[in-house]
Amino acid sequence: MNPINKITYEPFGVCNGKEIFKFQLTNSHGNYVELLNYGAIVKSIIVPDKNGIKENVVLGFPTLEDYLKDTSYIGATIGRFANRINNAEFSIENETYYLDKNDGKNNNHSGSAGFNNKVFDFIIKEDTVIFILESKSGEGGFPGNLMTKVVYNWTDKNELKIKYLALADEPTPLNFTNHSYFNLSACKEKIYQHNLTIKAKSIVESSQDYIPTGKIINADSYLFINYKLADVMHNSGLNIYYIFNNDNIHSDFTCELFEEKSGRIMRVFTSYPGVQLYTGDFLNSTTIGEHSKFYEPFDGLCLECQYYPDSPNHRQFPNTIFEAGQVYNETITYAFDVKN
Repeated sequence: MNPINKITYEPFGVCNGKEIFKFQLTNSHGNYVELLNYGAIVKSIIVPDKNGIKENVVLGFPTLEDYLKDTSYIGATIGRFANRINNAEFSIENETYYLDKNDGKNNNHSGSAGFNNKVFDFIIKEDTVIFILESKSGEGGFPGNLMTKVVYNWTDKNELKIKYLALADEPTPLNFTNHSYFNLSACKEKIYQHNLTIKAKSIVESSQDYIPTGKIINADSYLFINYKLADVMHNSGLNIYYIFNNDNIHSDFTCELFEEKSGRIMRVFTSYPGVQLYTGDFLNSTTIGEHSKFYEPFDGLCLECQYYPDSPNHRQFPNTIFEAGQVYNETITYAFDVKN
């Protein structure tokens, strides 16, 4: 165990006969994140505001039972395939695969195969927690036996680093992301006054049920250049996939979120080609969350770095069909700081 960056864990409940643990990763400043091996969930991120007051900047729940009742994927790892697949089906070569229709006629976040409610095995290695999941071929309709690792690291710079590693024994679509809902005011207010920058000029055009038409269009009125969310939302929620400008990938942050009263700022770095912005329109928790309240629409927003939605059904989109033995390796970093 690293003497500066400490990892501890304790029992958090039992699910399907398997023990669930809560992990706390603490850096040298005493700031910490909490994780669960249920859904490889980010339970909390505790960081200071401009006055040094430490608070939780993601939505979460105090008990396992709360997470079992959650329908909003709060804090969860999303896989095998994040986002929607049209008509809950796709083809590889000449074979068509049929998935769960859990979002109207479509598949969202992999349906019953979704990693959000699976119990992961784990390894603690120095200052890193590695969650491990085996997914059997045919689960939820997806082909191929899949081994997945979700690697979490919390640094002295208040960076939550996430790496997704996966390997299948048949060609299969893969697309992993994190579904944390961020609120840098620590839920004192809704997200409307957060300033957001997304380094993207283009978005994926989608239908009313969030299925891509196949067209890439200018962001236009949905462009975010240090704009307040309220100014772009126009009294309605946003659920849009943004394609990052090519010059930003790997070299600089792709998204920046800022909340003026707290002074907190979050920058997002990723290897993915884009991000799904979701403003939490359908949040409706039936239990009280970490912030001593029921979570409601616009209490948090998601910046889900991932591949394009419905990619298996659009040849012009970046390929998400991974061949047998081809390693999936993508990263997301959420980095926290303050501005006075």
